[in-house]
Amino acid sequence: MTDTALSIGGKNYSSRLLVGTGKYKDLEETRLAIEASGAEIVTVAIRRTNIGQNADEPNLLDVISPDKYTILPNTAGCYTTKDAVRTCQLARELLDGHSLVKLEVLGDAKTLFPDVTATLEAAEILVKDGFQVMVYTNDDPIIAKRLEELGCVAVMPLAAPIGSGFGIRNPFNIVTIIENAQVPILVDAGVGTASDAAIAMELGSDGVLMNTAIAAAKQPILMASAMKKAIEAGREAFLAGRMPRKRYGSASSPLEGLFF
Repeated sequence: MTDTALSIGGKNYSSRLLVGTGKYKDLEETRLAIEASGAEIVTVAIRRTNIGQNADEPNLLDVISPDKYTILPNTAGCYTTKDAVRTCQLARELLDGHSLVKLEVLGDAKTLFPDVTATLEAAEILVKDGFQVMVYTNDDPIIAKRLEELGCVAVMPLAAPIGSGFGIRNPFNIVTIIENAQVPILVDAGVGTASDAAIAMELGSDGVLMNTAIAAAKQPILMASAMKKAIEAGREAFLAGRMPRKRYGSASSPLEGLFF
């Protein structure tokens, strides 16, 4: 099967790995890890990162240039519809009318699970305001479909809680979301290592977004490279189609039809 590009908001991308910019030791490590990942979309927490709003602080865009990457501002740290909408509007001003955003409205600081009701409200407001919304949500197929119907350009169900590294806890729900979708489905949150990323892609996900799995590794730049390869391998395995599972053994060199 010939693969196609990942298309989000009318733009095509060759990489299906999206990465964040938090938790690195400095901007140089951030730059090197993102380069090693091969990612083309880089998400930035507007409430936690300087992209020009603080003139006297280092600017992340000095090392992650919008000329090279698609900057995806996100609403990390927002717990209300109002705060999330305001943060997206600020990002649009700072990025000269940039409309592609990642929406997340959190329910509480302990679990970082999404507040689904507030997420639906914010998504509707932002879509009507002309934003192209990529939305973080739980792994509920019904909610994922509702967000698509509201006009979100991509739906991003969690694999596990943000920053947990648990990997995909409910693959059956992820597959159901993918099967029902007409927009890209990107696994977001919970990936811990390369095998988790490969599994997400083998399930049929259009891509994976991660931050902590790379930034919190003992060697972030090396892990970024591993994640790039895992995404590619998982995608190829999905396209190839795995062998059927069987209860019993099956010889690699069967004897049927042979004469002795």
